[in-house]
Amino acid sequence: MAAHLDKESFKKKIFDWEKGKDWSYAGERPAIVDFYAQWCGPCKMLGPVLEDISAAYAGQLEVYKVDVDAEPELAGLFGVQSVPTLLFIPLEGQPALAMGALPKKELQRAISEVLKVEMVEA
Repeated sequence: MAAHLDKESFKKKIFDWEKGKDWSYAGERPAIVDFYAQWCGPCKMLGPVLEDISAAYAGQLEVYKVDVDAEPELAGLFGVQSVPTLLFIPLEGQPALAMGALPKKELQRAISEVLKVEMVEA
């Protein structure tokens, strides 16, 4: 299940920009953060795909959701101007943004290439 983040939980689990300006990921596993809005049609289509990804990669990566209407400061921090926008966070290096409701195959490719996580076959 994708966990919903507010400003405080984002600072604990992802990055506390108030303590330092240089990116430093706080998590123990790679992550995907879905910046979405309740009214967004493509966001609603992407939701079940991200839940599938969360289940398929359980224990290997984290999936989080940020409601841009409830958390505009977080959206602004990453320059999110349209929803859905996905933030791919590898354990090392800089995060990468992808805009739009990516198909499952594209998400899996990004997870492999950006996050360096391969799905374990059941």
